[in-house]
Amino acid sequence: MKTILIVEDTELNIDLLTQLLEDDYTLFVANDGAAGVKMALETRPDLILMDISLPILDGYEATREIRKSLATTPIIGLSAHAMDSQIIKARDAGCSDYLTKPVDENKLFEMLGRYLGASARS
Repeated sequence: MKTILIVEDTELNIDLLTQLLEDDYTLFVANDGAAGVKMALETRPDLILMDISLPILDGYEATREIRKSLATTPIIGLSAHAMDSQIIKARDAGCSDYLTKPVDENKLFEMLGRYLGASARS
């Protein structure tokens, strides 16, 4: 089973993502950017869902740190900000893709399919 690391500090978002993904993927969760970097390096997940607005290290900096060791792991930035400048900033930090919150379930699974291959939902 493919693994996904969710780096998110809001319990409601963690619960939603967990409910959507737990049947198809092995999940790891970190509640701040620094913990996300540590967990990414320890677990080496197949994909990372990275909130941009995080305590300790924001999602941009956490992504930059992760990219030093995991250059090819897909990282999808998550944010309520849908401005082009935010998307560009996330990509410049190393995010492979970007989803706005609240997360559109169809777009999420389309991205997961693109990066991880077909899931049980496909």
